Amino acid sequence: MSEGLKRVYGIDLGTTYSAIAYVDEHGKPVVVPNQESERITPSVVLFDGENVIVGNTAKESAKVEPHRVVSRVKQHMGDPHFVFEHEGQVYSPEDISSFILRKVVGDAEAALDDQITDVVITCPAYFGTDEREATANAGRLAGLNVRAILNEPTAAAVAYGLEQAEDQTVLVYDLGGGTFDVTMIEIKDRLIRVICTGGDHRLGGALWDEAIVMHLAEDFRTQTGEESDPMDDPEVLNDLFLQAERGKKTLTQREKAPFRVTHAGKQARVELERGQFETITKHLLDRTVELTHEMLADAKAKGSERFDKIILVGGATRMPQVRDRLVAEFGKEPEVYDPDEAVAKGAALYGLKESLQDEVKEILAPSVPEAEGEGGQLNLDAVSEQQVSEALDRLEQQLGFTLTGPVRELVNTRIVNVLSKSLGVVAKDDANKEVVVYLLPRNSEVPLEQSADFGTDVANQAGVDIRVMAGERASAEPSDCKDVGTATLNLPEHLPARSPVRVKFAISRDGRLLVTATDLTGGGSIDVEFETEAVMNAEEVAERSSALRLLNVS
Repeated sequence: MSEGLKRVYGIDLGTTYSAIAYVDEHGKPVVVPNQESERITPSVVLFDGENVIVGNTAKESAKVEPHRVVSRVKQHMGDPHFVFEHEGQVYSPEDISSFILRKVVGDAEAALDDQITDVVITCPAYFGTDEREATANAGRLAGLNVRAILNEPTAAAVAYGLEQAEDQTVLVYDLGGGTFDVTMIEIKDRLIRVICTGGDHRLGGALWDEAIVMHLAEDFRTQTGEESDPMDDPEVLNDLFLQAERGKKTLTQREKAPFRVTHAGKQARVELERGQFETITKHLLDRTVELTHEMLADAKAKGSERFDKIILVGGATRMPQVRDRLVAEFGKEPEVYDPDEAVAKGAALYGLKESLQDEVKEILAPSVPEAEGEGGQLNLDAVSEQQVSEALDRLEQQLGFTLTGPVRELVNTRIVNVLSKSLGVVAKDDANKEVVVYLLPRNSEVPLEQSADFGTDVANQAGVDIRVMAGERASAEPSDCKDVGTATLNLPEHLPARSPVRVKFAISRDGRLLVTATDLTGGGSIDVEFETEAVMNAEEVAERSSALRLLNVS
């Protein structure tokens, strides 16, 4: 917006498409087109020697060189076991995601003649600690200062809420290419509060494509009598997926879509009607509705029993079946809100909020030392609206232009998120059986800290393993939860059995977890910072970033 105000860009790092946005001098979020003049970039990566190609070229190359192409890597974020190998080199999901980020950032820098350093990156609300840390590390590997990891539905609500005059509670139904989130959000004057969230980060439009591909393959075998499966041929399979995505878009506008399947020297023309398409994908839509009802039940338990509007976000919500089913289920006409761009725009607005707050804190800090918080940072909650308003007036004078009313409101707007999964530790119950004790329940507002005291198992125990688990429901069985990671606390000698150990979980506002374990015996304490094996530490990120920088990304 000005040389005097740090511009923070918003990036929607999507499963199938990604986008980058900023807020212009009029306070409007703007998506920056890529070098191909398209507003969204396919999240597909092609390896070509020391060159890495991202976007449409990579997507088209999947037809003929599938072994050199990676797509939908977002579904593997936080998975330490997923790697892509090419010419003797091994690439993690963070590595591949960093290439996508470098592409969208590089294109935006060229278009705007601006160096991009600070960003807000979005992720599904359903992402846990590992996935969020992996997303942040992807940004760092791309050489970016990641200011925040923001939930996609929350980002969409920020963009939507900026335009709303009345208080309302909205249900954000976000069906993207690879993920589904459903979130109830309260939008009031200077408050955007997530009430509950749910979803499935493997349920997205790509599964609708897969259903079309399976239908095409079956129809081909029926027409031609060919025994071999077209889906077993990687080149044919990739071509079918590209056709499926195009055909799905055709069926949003027309009643029929034509396809051509070529395999084993034979060819078949297949015509898919919209009714057929809706039948073969009904189970997927049913699942989104089921997840929506689960989320609404959680919201009701928290005292929120109604919502005013359904907001559709994500490219897959363009399918007519989505609108028809939601009307039938909830009796409300959904509002399509900027499906492809809302998330990136909301992230940019959130970035502007961060930047403006930094400036306000700097202006106010000398005059209100009593409001100083942790780390010497000013706590804006401890200063008056009048003081913030006066600081913004001074900032306008420094910048040389007037901030619009909605932009000024952003500074005082509280954005409250919730945990998408319960977080706890493995302990033993009275029957000596391992159970998960939750310290942070799902759908609790963040940031949040909670502690619990446990006892050592045997006398003279050398240490305790703090095994951190994430669960989606109330089950206390370790087998029903995801193993997030383990931190080890070493103990002094000669401690008796049942010596107390305090475990504290602290979750940040963007869902990143710090676990501390303290030995309480004799008043002494030992703290252990939690690290998950699935996520690189700062040293590993720095080392890996240098290696990846040798590759040319375009």
